[in-house]
Amino acid sequence: MSTSLPSYALVTPARNEADNIERVIRSMIAQTVKPAKWVIVSDGSTDATDDIVRQHAAGHSWIELVRAPERKERNFAGKVYTFNVGYARVKEMEMASDLVGNLDADLSFEPDFFEFLLRKFAENPRLGLAGAPFVEEGQSYDFRFSSTEHVSGACQLFRREAYEAIGGYTPVKGGGIDVIAVLSVRMKGWETRTFTERHYLHHRKMGTASEGAVMAKYRDGQKDYSLGAHPLWEMFRVVYQMTRRPFLIGGLALLAGYCWLLCRRMPRPMPPDVVRYRRQDQMKRLRGFVHRALTLGFLRRGPVPEHGRPPAGA
Repeated sequence: MSTSLPSYALVTPARNEADNIERVIRSMIAQTVKPAKWVIVSDGSTDATDDIVRQHAAGHSWIELVRAPERKERNFAGKVYTFNVGYARVKEMEMASDLVGNLDADLSFEPDFFEFLLRKFAENPRLGLAGAPFVEEGQSYDFRFSSTEHVSGACQLFRREAYEAIGGYTPVKGGGIDVIAVLSVRMKGWETRTFTERHYLHHRKMGTASEGAVMAKYRDGQKDYSLGAHPLWEMFRVVYQMTRRPFLIGGLALLAGYCWLLCRRMPRPMPPDVVRYRRQDQMKRLRGFVHRALTLGFLRRGPVPEHGRPPAGA
């Protein structure tokens, strides 16, 4: 007996995305299960973004372009304000969708991407937030270190009840709105999950829309501090980052960003209880990683022979 799929609505904040938005629109048009509504919010775009959206919306009634009020600053808080414009439009139209999602304008994915996620929600009534890993320049999350309980902000699909329960996205200029959303949903008793059976392509490197890769890592370090990352967790993250592009300098930039705000004792935008929850989660994951690493090392070496004698036949 087949399970009926929940309905969903999407909001896409888009600011000067003419080079990317065609891909995500074509991906959505190809979906095996279409959204009840997809509101693309043009955030002061001055390129051909609006024209591209209008062209496709003319042939697909479930796509709508909304122009957001002009704003000068480009930051993550602005993205929340833009998303809220789209979400208000969804509610205004009385779209009784079961799920609501944020979808970035620079993605592409397979035709069954959303059908797959909808089935996960249908199967698990406690699932409050879900997504899939992204692939960027041939790389994705390393799930030895990244928990599948985190859902990347480029594509987050919420059960509407869970989204309303957390009061929506929290506007934070420095970023991390996806992290706060994930933690808040989990603290409300819902499950969150990144399903690795699917993925999507991210066509612009995270955090580099207005600055270079090294500066993006510096900003990531500042964001980690602002979002309450445990110092020990951050040190492991720095060491790990040194093994990925831009390698050594990327890890040092991450450390510099974190330490700069730490030394200045800058206040954090996250509530103290959310910070505590995140740090407890990080330490739990870190202990689990160390335990797995030690166990794997022991299994590879084999048991230590008694009295230091080599095993027979060695």
